[in-house]
Amino acid sequence: MMKQMFKPAIAALAAAGAVAALVTPALAQRDPAYENARAAGLIGEQPDGYLGFVTTPTEAVRKLVSDLNIKRKDAYTRNAPAGSTIEQFAFVTGCNLILKTTPGEKYRTPDGKWLTRDSSPPVRDPRCAAN
Repeated sequence: MMKQMFKPAIAALAAAGAVAALVTPALAQRDPAYENARAAGLIGEQPDGYLGFVTTPTEAVRKLVSDLNIKRKDAYTRNAPAGSTIEQFAFVTGCNLILKTTPGEKYRTPDGKWLTRDSSPPVRDPRCAAN
């Protein structure tokens, strides 16, 4: 049932998700604190399109991630195509953001495990394959 719900949405959102995937990280990468937290493995990309905490965060890292996730939700809200939900759009973006991680960066698998990206493709939700 869930797969059927996402199938049309993923097709409709693929292009829009790719755009959001390029814009959000570009804005965040201007912040050295974001780059440092990401490089240190403190934060990583999640399948839901938001950043998550790999380890217990400091207050500064918690605030940074909260601010970035608020900005992401705003972007998802503004850019979700008609006929799709914010959650569907965020999911497609999450697929793309995880795919764009580079070796050494952390990402969360569909089963909730945090992995460090190596040279192989990341483990993503099977619904991401439509992207």
